[in-house]
Amino acid sequence: EVSLVESGGGSVQPGDSLTLSCVSSGFGLGFYDMTWARQSPGKEPQWVSSINTNGRNTFYADSVKGRFIVSRDNDANTLYLQMNRLKTEDTGLYYCGTGLGSATNLLIKGPGVQVTVSE
Repeated sequence: EVSLVESGGGSVQPGDSLTLSCVSSGFGLGFYDMTWARQSPGKEPQWVSSINTNGRNTFYADSVKGRFIVSRDNDANTLYLQMNRLKTEDTGLYYCGTGLGSATNLLIKGPGVQVTVSE
């Protein structure tokens, strides 16, 4: 069975940092472009960042550019999202998936991990 599982979420204050991880099981992460997306209650899913298979090309939504860093360790089947200078508007359920540039067109998707940024 193939799956993705995220970890590293939590509740933090504005300005803090968090690093999310996404581990694949049942398939090699290195064969896929990967994406991070998020969803807040009552809102549409939002694409956050993508990275190509070898990690040399990364892409970011304007809202997180300069604050978030996506990376991957294909040998460890792990995708990362380092989130710096977090803002309240970054609050949401963060999930990873296979694919590039979309929050919804993801062939394999994890259940997500909650990130809450509040005073």
